[in-house]
Amino acid sequence: MRGENGIAFSMPGGDVSGTAGSRPVDLAHLARQTMGDRSLEQEVLALFVQQALSVRDKIVDADVGQRLLLAHGLKGSARGVGAFAIADCASAIEHQPEDTNTLKRLGSLIEEVRDFVAAISR
Repeated sequence: MRGENGIAFSMPGGDVSGTAGSRPVDLAHLARQTMGDRSLEQEVLALFVQQALSVRDKIVDADVGQRLLLAHGLKGSARGVGAFAIADCASAIEHQPEDTNTLKRLGSLIEEVRDFVAAISR
């Protein structure tokens, strides 16, 4: 998503419209975490996307113990960058690690974040 003037990161956090709650990543939260450093925001998001895609690729076939570890690690990282829907979904997996619907939802949420980060990083 780009701001009104076509620049993704026109303000710290890239949040120009005030609709952070509708985005897959709360960019205002991320800006607070990175103290408004836009290049750090982009670096942190890129690392998060890498981690999330790795978890997505492993979690379905993981045994329950490994699934819990993957979900827990992803939950913390997601909260740190402001990907709160992923954090909530990972938390749900911690409580019900064999719920296939929640695992599918996690994959979809990760795709949304990946696409969102790609769009704002152009």
